[in-house]
Amino acid sequence: MSKNIIITGTSRGIGLELALQFAAEGHKVLALSRKIPQALLGNENITCLSVDLADEKSLETVLPFIESNFKTVDVLIHNAGALVLKPFGEITAAEFEYIYKVNVFGVAALNRLVLPYMPTGSHVVTISSMGGVQGTMKFAGLSAYSSSKGAVITLSELLAEEYKEKGIAFNVLALGAVNTEMLQEAFPGYEAPLSPKQMADYIFDFALTGNKYFNSKVLQVSSTTP
Repeated sequence: MSKNIIITGTSRGIGLELALQFAAEGHKVLALSRKIPQALLGNENITCLSVDLADEKSLETVLPFIESNFKTVDVLIHNAGALVLKPFGEITAAEFEYIYKVNVFGVAALNRLVLPYMPTGSHVVTISSMGGVQGTMKFAGLSAYSSSKGAVITLSELLAEEYKEKGIAFNVLALGAVNTEMLQEAFPGYEAPLSPKQMADYIFDFALTGNKYFNSKVLQVSSTTP
């Protein structure tokens, strides 16, 4: 049965692969990213909207689309992420704030918009990072990124509690190393064992079926740590 899927961060990497995979399986996809990739254009199952998650007003185009096309949303995948690699003492307040605008406030804002259209049995999946999980190995220079990824873990747990009576599940996938452009920005030259396509395969299945088994959970999806 075809489902309505919203995915953020679809211009490259895991998000791009996810959009293509859902569309190939007959699902309807709303792909949100600042830059619209050529690879998604012309696909009858994919609608692309240029959205900047750091600007809450930019999200206003999402609502008319849901109301006129989707009507309901079955799966929301928060995949977009921003990263800055700098020693804490060198990060400006503006840089730190921007990371949180994309990675935390953007997630919260999109949830506020979409949740009223999510029926019982729907699933919100937030892509976090192993660096955001308490007690895991941390890396210098990622204070803004990793702390923001910890914040969305707690946000997801809280929303799972608030929306449990509505039958909406919230889960977090804390990813380890995946060979994306973002990983190369954080760890230049490091070759992760998993490709974006391989990780997208896992997230695809989890987004469609994980809510049958999990709610308010943080699953650590990591075979290695850089």
